[in-house]
Amino acid sequence: MRDLLPEPLIEAGRAGFRLYGMATAGLRPDPDFLLIGAKRGGSTSFYYALLEHPRVVPLFPAAGLIPKSNHTKGVHFFDSNYGRGLRWYRSHLPSRLTRARAARKSGGPVVTGEGSPYYLHHPLAAERAAKDLPDARILLILRDPVERTFSHYRERVRSAAEPLDFEAALEAEKQRTEGEEERLVTDPAYSSYAHEHQSYVAQSEYARCLRRWFEHFPLSRFHILTSEEFYQDPQKACDGAAAFLGLPSAPLPSAGRVWNPAPKSDMTDQVRARLAEHFAPHNADLERMLGRTFPDWTAP
Repeated sequence: MRDLLPEPLIEAGRAGFRLYGMATAGLRPDPDFLLIGAKRGGSTSFYYALLEHPRVVPLFPAAGLIPKSNHTKGVHFFDSNYGRGLRWYRSHLPSRLTRARAARKSGGPVVTGEGSPYYLHHPLAAERAAKDLPDARILLILRDPVERTFSHYRERVRSAAEPLDFEAALEAEKQRTEGEEERLVTDPAYSSYAHEHQSYVAQSEYARCLRRWFEHFPLSRFHILTSEEFYQDPQKACDGAAAFLGLPSAPLPSAGRVWNPAPKSDMTDQVRARLAEHFAPHNADLERMLGRTFPDWTAP
């Protein structure tokens, strides 16, 4: 259907839904959970797997209401769109009536949430989320940092947004992102392309990023898993997340589908070894923070 409609008409429809959502923002409860990342860590596949659960309600408008292939995953409010205000944010959430209907149909209370993977890395996202959603539960899926870094780069190449080869892009990261985090903190209206899209290594330094979130939410509010665990047994991983959200397990037949894969490519052994050595102390710090190990990740 989308292919049969002109793009201006589709955009007008989206704008209309957003205006309606804002007008009814007071009837739209806060989300129950935030999936905060990691970017290129499997968050898209994980989020859509959770949406297969009959008691997880998609964002507004749902895919069936407008001509789009999939439900909306993330709002990017606490990172890039915070200046739009809470009415705009709540305009993306299902209404009380929608939630009540879903609860009757599924036979129990329902939950809803959004997945914006830049939240983990953005320096203000945790503070903003704690201020506006103090009761939210936090989901996080992490991936071998060596593989995540390379996948992030390949995704930029696929989007024709990265002209450098991988080694050159790694070398350029420090210069590209220098001062960007400080500017994001001092100017809340500022948006940084380099900080979000060219921070290949920095976004894989999970302990540093996660420490900001632990300053605002207790560890008990987090459910953290790895993409390796998820893809090894998607049903088990989703059952664990469902239990954390107060839901019973439910069969999710398409939970193992890989969404948004980056094009295949090879990394040289030399670069892999260099990245593994760089991330080793960061991974060790993360293991101390979480009280667990990550045996599936690349070791130096």
